[in-house]
Amino acid sequence: MTIDVRTGSLRALLSGLIVALSAAQGVGAQSLGTAYDPVTMDPPTRDTVNPPSRDELAFTSHGSRLNGLMYIAQGAGPHPTVILLHGYPGVERNLDLAQAMRRAGINVLYFNYRGSWGSSGTFSFANAQEDVQSAIGYLRSPDVARRLRIDPTRIALVGHSMGGWLAFLGAAADPTIACVGGFEAADMTYIRGELTPSRRTDSAFIVYANTLTAPGGPLRASSDSLLASLHANAEVWTLPHYAAELSGRTILLLDNSRNAGHARFVAALKQAGAKHLTEEVWSTDHTFSDRRIALEHRVIDWLRKDCGY
Repeated sequence: MTIDVRTGSLRALLSGLIVALSAAQGVGAQSLGTAYDPVTMDPPTRDTVNPPSRDELAFTSHGSRLNGLMYIAQGAGPHPTVILLHGYPGVERNLDLAQAMRRAGINVLYFNYRGSWGSSGTFSFANAQEDVQSAIGYLRSPDVARRLRIDPTRIALVGHSMGGWLAFLGAAADPTIACVGGFEAADMTYIRGELTPSRRTDSAFIVYANTLTAPGGPLRASSDSLLASLHANAEVWTLPHYAAELSGRTILLLDNSRNAGHARFVAALKQAGAKHLTEEVWSTDHTFSDRRIALEHRVIDWLRKDCGY
């Protein structure tokens, strides 16, 4: 074998060989002196008594079965737990983020709201808000917390798009939720038409809702009822309405420049005296398609440093 040292230092070459050989032998990165990164690395050791796992589960919300997945971190715990809330309808589930959080020692519950993606019942924005509270109660029940190695005092809500809206509404309804985050948190009252009824925006909402609620679609709902509920509750469901209740929480807001509700919500939080607010505007699309690794790093860093997870 010929080694051409002109293409790089011998030290770099030897380092690469050591890493490759160590990986082949199952030696973790930490044993080589490299900091463990849960976003890009598997755990350096495996707890054989309490290994990481994923459970398919179901729980009940107001008489309906909600289907979910639980990502359980390794170790005896009890572990802090994130409830990861999907959007409208939730095509992007962010389960890559769930995997990274689990590698960071954080449990994650993902579930589908009533009437969405196979969960029973009827989907509505009011039902989805109730479902978030049902999920919190489920994780805090003593038997479930013990079985899934959950610390019931450290439960955070993190959501994407509509899930971000639900996360903040859910935290406002439960003052014991200390940490709440949203990326591209879509205040559904603004999506409906900037709080002012508009035939154009209402028509666009109905057209899209019809595709979601058609036979075989992801939502079991009435398009007209969904729109009517946003009209009826626009002032109550808008996020700035809850700025005072949320001002004492630890908050993460990641958005792109096209999110119309971001500036309004941030301004309301600052006016309410929010002291633990992290808000950033990124150059990316609605699902952070080209920033997935950065997204995972940012969320985990926030959970560790700001929330103490």
